[in-house]
Amino acid sequence: MPQFFYLYGIFPAPGPQDLDVKGLDNQPVATHLIDNFAFLYSEAQQERYLASRKNLLGHERVLEAAMQAGDRTLLPLQFGLVIETWERVTQELITPRGNGLKQLFARLDGHREVSVKVLWQADVELNQLMAENADLRHQRDQLEGKQLSMDQVVSIGQSIEQAVNARKDDIVNAFRNTLNALAVEMVENDPMTDAMIYNAAYLIPWEGEAAFSAAIEALDAQFEDRLRIRYNNFTAPFNFAQLDQLE
Repeated sequence: MPQFFYLYGIFPAPGPQDLDVKGLDNQPVATHLIDNFAFLYSEAQQERYLASRKNLLGHERVLEAAMQAGDRTLLPLQFGLVIETWERVTQELITPRGNGLKQLFARLDGHREVSVKVLWQADVELNQLMAENADLRHQRDQLEGKQLSMDQVVSIGQSIEQAVNARKDDIVNAFRNTLNALAVEMVENDPMTDAMIYNAAYLIPWEGEAAFSAAIEALDAQFEDRLRIRYNNFTAPFNFAQLDQLE
């Protein structure tokens, strides 16, 4: 039976030493050196891995454990990469893209990725909007108990939608204006749920995390109980370790 290897990520050689972490299928994780690259891997017990929550979390847990154990400059690999020979890695990645990998190492050196997700309660925001906006309340009250035309329904609906979007934009811009200045780079991703209004990743200096965290706390206090903020201050730099960003 052929032997397969599951790959998690790449460090500059020599990579983290004396790792004591188990990967997928509870297999010990080790490093394999190719030129100046240290590949983080474990022996694969399957040729293909289902992208289940358990497996995805296991993949990320290995990356975070390796970063904590040693070198913080990590290029995480996409979930599910299984190889049969190391020669394939040399032929398909190191030889054609080795210089790009080195550029990414230089880009990430001394930096960490953090993520910020902001959620709100749309119905609560709408109620607050109506309580605070006398013009919208007047439009709504004028129409109560009347037979409305389609144009009237559309008009009040558009007015409310525009006001809600303006409210959302004010929140998002507050996060952008506060946090962007603290980051070297940032990426805005699509919201993951209807309640999520902001989803961004930031590349910040390692020593700048305390200031970034303090800024998050200040924003939380500014908006009181209106928002739920999910802040992850330690994660593999998936958003800033992509070769296509260099092209």
